Amino acid sequence: MLKQKKAQRTEQYKIKNQIQSSGKFFHLAVKSLFSQHFIKVSILTAVVVWATWLILAGPSYALSNLIANWEAAVTMIFGSMVAGGTSMGGGAVAFPVFTKVLHIPPSEAKVFSLAIQSIGMSAASLTIVAMRTKVEWRFIRWASLGGIPGIILGSVFLAPVLPSNVIKFSFTMMVCSFVMVLFALNRTKRQRNLVIPSWGRREQIFSLIAGVWGGIVSGLVGSGMDIVGFSIMVLLFGLCEKVSTPTSVILMAINAVVGFTLHQYFIGDFVEPITNYWLAAVPVVVVGAPAGAILCNLMKRKTITRILICLIFIEFVSSFLLIPLNPKLLCYSLFVFAIFSSIYYWMYKSNIYVVPSFVRSRS
Repeated sequence: MLKQKKAQRTEQYKIKNQIQSSGKFFHLAVKSLFSQHFIKVSILTAVVVWATWLILAGPSYALSNLIANWEAAVTMIFGSMVAGGTSMGGGAVAFPVFTKVLHIPPSEAKVFSLAIQSIGMSAASLTIVAMRTKVEWRFIRWASLGGIPGIILGSVFLAPVLPSNVIKFSFTMMVCSFVMVLFALNRTKRQRNLVIPSWGRREQIFSLIAGVWGGIVSGLVGSGMDIVGFSIMVLLFGLCEKVSTPTSVILMAINAVVGFTLHQYFIGDFVEPITNYWLAAVPVVVVGAPAGAILCNLMKRKTITRILICLIFIEFVSSFLLIPLNPKLLCYSLFVFAIFSSIYYWMYKSNIYVVPSFVRSRS
């Protein structure tokens, strides 16, 4: 009997020690995590956005609208992480759900995409800067400059006259042609650059053209500046995917702010029910997008590439499932695929910026 009580006390003592050890470990882990500067920046950004959201919308309406439009909020949990952590943007996740499940017209889904990315990807950009993640600021400056006339051209002049099916399939064919060349690139042992090796008038023009191109795509489908910028950086400039991805996130954030401002104050089509979906998703994306940026920073280059290829595959499948095909659209899509494949293949084979070893960052 005494032996049993002694054994019980010993077991209880062990369990108590294990609980205390686990508690100390958890305390140290949380303390270490919150001591990171970028975590503080991410939390502060979320708190400021949440407070603004509650004050401007009113606590009662903000919460009731969140409950009423919970589908948009849930969709953007994963969508915002994809937007903050990849160059594909959250549209690869959000568009199929919004058009098929929520029955939102593609034109409204585009405006929502720009509006929500102006919040989520801006929050992700602050986290990227706070983490001191390596990005190519020179490319961001010149591509963003080109993105302004590009998104105006896409939103104001091209979107009203081009059929939505043609726009969507053109985007799908563009990214599919890119992923084929990207796959070929990753089967080689070509070295990646950490910065663009040389910077002059030619590089500025390339970046400006990329910005105009990406801005037009964003104006048509609500995202695209990120994947266009990413493709130019990786295939033409030979930048590492770990540098190109956060660079494309910041680039898309700037372009989304320009696009959102354009639709809100000049075109005037940021109206209900888009505003309701946007208000429901705002408190989610301000957490999800920075979380995606943090995860991207921890991933290896090949992991980032594999995730991007999977997202583009989802984009491809969803387009074929959601958009009714006809011979005319199919022929047009193949034509677009051939054009962009040729452009991307030229970038891949140009070897203009291929260097024998990694180029170290410049001061």
